[in-house]
Amino acid sequence: MIKIICLGKLKESYLIDLINDYQKRISRFHKIKVMELKDEDNLLKEENQILKYIEEKDFVITLEIEGKSITSEEFASFIENTFITNSTVTFVIGSSLGLSPNIKNRSNYALSFSKMTYPHGLFRGILLEQIYRAFKINNHESYHK
Repeated sequence: MIKIICLGKLKESYLIDLINDYQKRISRFHKIKVMELKDEDNLLKEENQILKYIEEKDFVITLEIEGKSITSEEFASFIENTFITNSTVTFVIGSSLGLSPNIKNRSNYALSFSKMTYPHGLFRGILLEQIYRAFKINNHESYHK
């Protein structure tokens, strides 16, 4: 299973459509669940919310500017290899406050898509697109160029 934990509720219909489209595409390959949590006014409250959805056995990937940057092909290989030994991969997208030190410490892998800051809703779509792309690459299907 793939879990995506994100803080903040999407309001824009075009982003909701984007997220729903990629969830549907990914579900052809793997079970996926997106959990929208309320963004709070402090990291401790957000940390407590996030930890409710992370199980001990989850392989946790935090999305962090300070994380490791990899190519789409490397991401595809990483996802494929991670699922060999882990049944659940959980991605965590923080709020505008970032992620608490405890969430970062719980992370098995810190991933960065860029040194730039993105709107959270748009980034959620970018993450889902890259997960979809990874499955297409791993299944040797046309899509990735």
